[in-house]
Amino acid sequence: MSTENKTNIPVTTGKEVAKTSWPDIHPIADMERVFDRFFGRSWPSLWRRNDLSVLDNMFEQEGLRLPSLDVIDRDADILVRAEIPGIDKKDLNVSLTDNLLAIKGQSSSEKKEEKGDYHRHEISSSSFARSVTLPSTVDASKTAASLKDGILEITLPKVESSKRRNIAIQ
Repeated sequence: MSTENKTNIPVTTGKEVAKTSWPDIHPIADMERVFDRFFGRSWPSLWRRNDLSVLDNMFEQEGLRLPSLDVIDRDADILVRAEIPGIDKKDLNVSLTDNLLAIKGQSSSEKKEEKGDYHRHEISSSSFARSVTLPSTVDASKTAASLKDGILEITLPKVESSKRRNIAIQ
């Protein structure tokens, strides 16, 4: 057979050949389909938004806590709130590098109880690290943070050029 008459012929194995489009041939999407077939639909998808909250639960099951984070872009500043119950101020580290805000913390506890033949000794520890890219340039020298009732609030004033301004329409 001459090369000019050759064409690619699909080979089927009892199933109809499905035509694939560009999003269907992404390697990670293909890998997810393999996991879905092998393990069932218990794996969170990296491509479906409604599955992303499952990732937080997976981290918590492994002993890693990811605090809920709110980033509020206001006219003159950015307010970041993080829920971190049970963490003392001395066990927190908040840092700012360029427009990347990082919040790290750890907690540990040790409980001993001895009554006659009964002995209990429990040690637990947990840590977390969360970072967020800020939507505007901020003045790091005027940043303030406070912790009250398990809520960390960080106020990051914007630099003058990043402040929101109203534009009059003529």
